[in-house]
Amino acid sequence: MPEGHTLHRLAGALDRAFAGTEPSVSSPQGRFADGAAVLDGTTVERSWAHGKLLFVDFAQGRTLYVHLGLIGKWFVLPVVPVGSEPPATGAVRLRVLSDEHVADLRGPMACQVVDEAEVDRLVRRQGPDPLQPVSELNDPEQAYASIRRSGKSVAELLMDQTVLAGVGNIYRCEVLWRHRLHPLRPGRSLKAASWQLVWDDLVRLMPYGVRTGTIITLDDVLEDTEAALQRGELPEVPREFAVYQRTGLPCLRCGATVRHKVVAGRNLFWCGNCQRRT
Repeated sequence: MPEGHTLHRLAGALDRAFAGTEPSVSSPQGRFADGAAVLDGTTVERSWAHGKLLFVDFAQGRTLYVHLGLIGKWFVLPVVPVGSEPPATGAVRLRVLSDEHVADLRGPMACQVVDEAEVDRLVRRQGPDPLQPVSELNDPEQAYASIRRSGKSVAELLMDQTVLAGVGNIYRCEVLWRHRLHPLRPGRSLKAASWQLVWDDLVRLMPYGVRTGTIITLDDVLEDTEAALQRGELPEVPREFAVYQRTGLPCLRCGATVRHKVVAGRNLFWCGNCQRRT
């Protein structure tokens, strides 16, 4: 399932392509025909994300809500030549088409037209999103309160979207390693200072994922990426991590063996030596 930075990046692409336009909206597959008819020809106001939820606001108080789930894909591409209509390939649940761009959605877990009240309900049942500004409705203290009440492992809680929105397996493994936190410690044992370090680090790291399309968690890669971005370049970021998918290999910090365990159905990776803070 895509992590939150992917949804924010996609929302940005949709916004640049369609905000302020009145695109045609259709369902080549037919499964979203009624919803598409409601949105067809209506002005797109903005696209945005909260965690792993994606929203496209249309005029007249209508919002398209999409959850990609495990297999959903949404591609935003230029129309060539301008004004033409590319053929729909595969099972396209939803197509948004303007003279200059086309966005085809395939295989989402959810694709619905909802009103403002439902948008509010969907967002409120999520935890805070590190990619959103802190506010009354996006408060990291809300996440910490949930963590402190729980006997579940910190690793499991960081993946619970009702606790913390947008964080997936890679970010949770890497950020716990960065702060030497044992992933299997119970949430109720996590100190406020440790939680603040985790939250602040996610706030720092995840925007790089939005800007580059790649998860970056190693400091040297972060430095090289930031230098390239300041030069106006979009760097090709290596897919390198400290512990994620490195079972049996040496920890990049201390050289001890990286361990692996399945927790709540997801693969967890951590260093057996320098992540001993329980």
